[in-house]
Amino acid sequence: MSYSNISKMNFEVSGEQKIFLDKIDRVCKSIRDYETRCYLDEKINDRVIPEFGEIGMLGCPISKKYGGLGYDILTYLFAIERIGREGNSLRTFFSAHVSIGQMVLQNWGTEEQKKKYLTNTTNGTSIMGFALTEPDAGSDPKRMTTTFEERGGNYILNGTKHWVGNGTFAKVITTYARGPDGKISAFIVDASSKGFDAQEMHNKMGLLTVKNAEITFENCLVPKQNLLGKIGNGLSVAFSALIDGRLSVAAGAVGVMKDCLDESIRYSQKREQHGSVLAKKQLIQEHLATMIVNIESSRWLVYRAGMARQKLHDYVEGLKEKDANWQDALNRENKEYSALRNKADRLAAIAKLHATNAAFDCANRAVQVFGSYGYQKTSRVARHFLDSRAIVIYEGANEVLKLKIASLEMGAKYDAY
Repeated sequence: MSYSNISKMNFEVSGEQKIFLDKIDRVCKSIRDYETRCYLDEKINDRVIPEFGEIGMLGCPISKKYGGLGYDILTYLFAIERIGREGNSLRTFFSAHVSIGQMVLQNWGTEEQKKKYLTNTTNGTSIMGFALTEPDAGSDPKRMTTTFEERGGNYILNGTKHWVGNGTFAKVITTYARGPDGKISAFIVDASSKGFDAQEMHNKMGLLTVKNAEITFENCLVPKQNLLGKIGNGLSVAFSALIDGRLSVAAGAVGVMKDCLDESIRYSQKREQHGSVLAKKQLIQEHLATMIVNIESSRWLVYRAGMARQKLHDYVEGLKEKDANWQDALNRENKEYSALRNKADRLAAIAKLHATNAAFDCANRAVQVFGSYGYQKTSRVARHFLDSRAIVIYEGANEVLKLKIASLEMGAKYDAY
């Protein structure tokens, strides 16, 4: 008796995807040694933008209409997974530029905004950043104190953001501020705007080739046409951005684990202790087996979340085609949208929580396999260890994600924060 194959789920890489991923792999390998030198010198890898730009990665999921490749979200996550093998520093650049930069603009911007800003971001002329976190408002953006007011046909922003990825050199930054009525709105801010100042944040534990900035807005002038979305709808914009941000962090974490495993196998197979290579030691194999399980369990969570996010994207794009007031339609009671959004939100949170915890665990195990050689920043596993400590904090601290996952399962009346 044979089975009828009625399943449509398929995570096999297509021929077109393989061609693109091979390009990603070649660039990653070509810049690997230079990325190491830049990390040790704590400077930006200036080969990233031109070399990844040449193959289209700077606009992978952005519409061809604006110079991007127009690829789906899962293909983008495959690419981010491969980039993650080179470290969270490199991957963070793409998360800030694409996931919580370009994709926010593509999802929420007007046609005029997208034409003005997106094309330059896909060709590398302009890099994007995302400014939500403040000194006293991290996991709770409702506590933000950055404000805006309307004045003379413009918006005037005042306040401080920090830990802005790409913030020292980004030319366009999506920013969030509170209005006189207390509601939060989103804005597209040019770094050249009067009253805008960005200063590099120093003394980081890791993430040493990505530059974070503290940004100060002092009567910063933002043209009225740079409102992103509608007045008072900023949290919806930010929360949708965080779904994409968490997915990219989780996908990159899978890459981190794969590199930790590869490095640990390579080292353990050549390093001899007590009469045999480390790879034959049972306790070393326990570390390797745990890494393998972590990779597989995390990878499929990421892919499943990516598919849920694609369904949400497709639904909203379809709504845009039918309803010019699509943002109002989303704000109204819309059960289909709410169900798709909550599923994407929940699965992205699960993937990020699991994959980042697993990546830090794998990096810790890899350092242990390497012993003293793994304690130097010249080793790849040491850099993964340092960088992976950050990913359990940003894009939603993992403790907060646990609350989100539980409350989304039980309903809004069980919201724990």
